[in-house]
Amino acid sequence: MSHNHNHSHHEVKGKNLLFSIVLNIVITVAQVIGGILSGSLALISDALHNFSDVLTLIFSYIANVLSKKKASLNQTFGYKRAELIAAFVNSITLIVVAIYLIFEASDRFSNPHVIKSNLVIWMSVLGIVANGISALMLKKDADHNINMKSAYIHLFTDMMASVAVLVGGILMKIYQIYWIDSVLTLAIAIYLIYVGYDLLKESTKMLMLFTPSNIDIQELVREVHKISGNNKLYHIHVWHLNDHELHLEAHLDCSEDIKMSEFNIVLEKIEAVLLEKFHINHINIQPEFQKEESKDFIVQD
Repeated sequence: MSHNHNHSHHEVKGKNLLFSIVLNIVITVAQVIGGILSGSLALISDALHNFSDVLTLIFSYIANVLSKKKASLNQTFGYKRAELIAAFVNSITLIVVAIYLIFEASDRFSNPHVIKSNLVIWMSVLGIVANGISALMLKKDADHNINMKSAYIHLFTDMMASVAVLVGGILMKIYQIYWIDSVLTLAIAIYLIYVGYDLLKESTKMLMLFTPSNIDIQELVREVHKISGNNKLYHIHVWHLNDHELHLEAHLDCSEDIKMSEFNIVLEKIEAVLLEKFHINHINIQPEFQKEESKDFIVQD
């Protein structure tokens, strides 16, 4: 059995997360106080989302640290899947927070409150600036890492929520339209569900070891067969270990009883194609000759 590793990828640094954690703690405390004093549910909902950001960022930071720990005899993959778990949990928190906000906003429609709009405006400006800075700091890492993406989405949606709260505060100040507070809260909640569901689906597929959506197994087999000739690739598994490591394991039914040195030549060509065309950087292929078993592409163990 032979395998190949190619693990070069974008290095995610944790210092930006630490800065964002501190910043969001400050925002959360300020907005909770501001929401209570002003009576604004939208501001309190923004503060609640910020609190979920703090938990998210702490979880993401721990996962980022764990993912860098070396493999051992007891953890042969190390903690590389920790960031997938973090992204999964973070996506669920987005949806849970959204459901709570919908419930609170619905209740507020039937029990409207007079709101101190000036405090709402200033607190929302604070949220826009602080979350905007934090989101910008994580943007580059978010393009390369699902854990950082989950943290970035939390911060970006909270920044957009603060923009909505600012607009609502201005409308309340000018026109005394206090029901707009509940409308904005509902809008924020619906958007959280939208982005949270997408992230939940993506992280769940990776945790369940589903074939990545950009991989066509039949096309992959055709490319391998161009190289291996009459040899047949079967019993195929393709999955993400994490954002950066795409694994393939399969059996290659050799049409002739070739030497291992000859198989190695074929294997090197297969590895090159799979890396170049499908970005698979961990390849494990088991050579076989006239072994009696199912030769289907996908074999249920």
